[in-house]
Amino acid sequence: MAGAVSLWRREAVFLTAMLAGETSIVGLSTLFKVATSKGLNIYPFLSYSYLLASLLLLPSLFFTNSASILSKIGLLGFLGSMYVITGGIGIEYSNPTLASAIGNIVPALTFILAVIFRMEKVSFKERSSVAKVMGTILSLIGAFVVIFYHGPRVFVASSPPYLNFRQLSPPLSSSKSDWLIGGAILTIQGIFVSVSFILQTHIMREYPEAFTVSILYILCISIVTSMIGLVVEKNNPSIWIIHFDITLFTIVTTGIITSVYYVIHSWAIRHKRPLYLAIFKPLSILIAVVMGTIFLNDSLYLGCLIGGILITLGFYVVMWGKANEEKNKLLSFSGKEKTPLLLSGKNDQI
Repeated sequence: MAGAVSLWRREAVFLTAMLAGETSIVGLSTLFKVATSKGLNIYPFLSYSYLLASLLLLPSLFFTNSASILSKIGLLGFLGSMYVITGGIGIEYSNPTLASAIGNIVPALTFILAVIFRMEKVSFKERSSVAKVMGTILSLIGAFVVIFYHGPRVFVASSPPYLNFRQLSPPLSSSKSDWLIGGAILTIQGIFVSVSFILQTHIMREYPEAFTVSILYILCISIVTSMIGLVVEKNNPSIWIIHFDITLFTIVTTGIITSVYYVIHSWAIRHKRPLYLAIFKPLSILIAVVMGTIFLNDSLYLGCLIGGILITLGFYVVMWGKANEEKNKLLSFSGKEKTPLLLSGKNDQI
């Protein structure tokens, strides 16, 4: 009984940490969108914020001498750099709501990769496996709907009287072409995220030190994004000068939250499979819609609504299959555990 209570408490901690992390990331996306309208460039934003995050984790660093692990973390940092850059550019072209909607394909992509790398099993004789496959397909269809069908507005936001969004309206509005470009870039980001989940799982199994992996990973992202930014923006050095306004606030806030967020990820992936991280993405679309309406004066479009529903349905179908799979494993384990006890009881009677 005590073991079951302890297990439930552990699961509650994982759940709370992941929910808090996803909520924070959507909040940062909204803040980033506002800051870019004020002139913040994506490259100094990523370079400075991830450097700050790595410095915040520095006291907890325990270095490893394994060259193999360092090279794998370096590769993970490169993948992380690619997905934060594509994510930032995608949000610049669209908005956080679209980013969250398309981010919901991450569970499907992660499941496909997990099957390829034998972290998940598929058997069409079992309903749980069929559910995971069908849910994955449904999520991918939903993603295509979100990207290629903008549709009419189903909800038109109105600016609160205490906030002046008139200055923000032109930069934050997205044309249909920008919507397609943003959607395509955000889909690429989803691929990078899924691949990084798989690689991070492999790294944490070989070297289960959440703080070490997180700080080296974050530091790699800061270095790579700085190098790319210096090349891409070589004719515009003024972007690296940060003013004491919302841009500085965005960088500092992102650095603080990022330092915690990636430790949570490393910690969760050490004890769970990569699909566990991915299954929390569908929650982000609801958070993004609410925040976008309040802070960005965004409107909700029919394509995003339909696609989001399909993606979410696909997600829950996958989760149903996953839950049934875990239930069967637990029942099987319980059966094996009870057999010796029964035999022991008979021996005592004899």
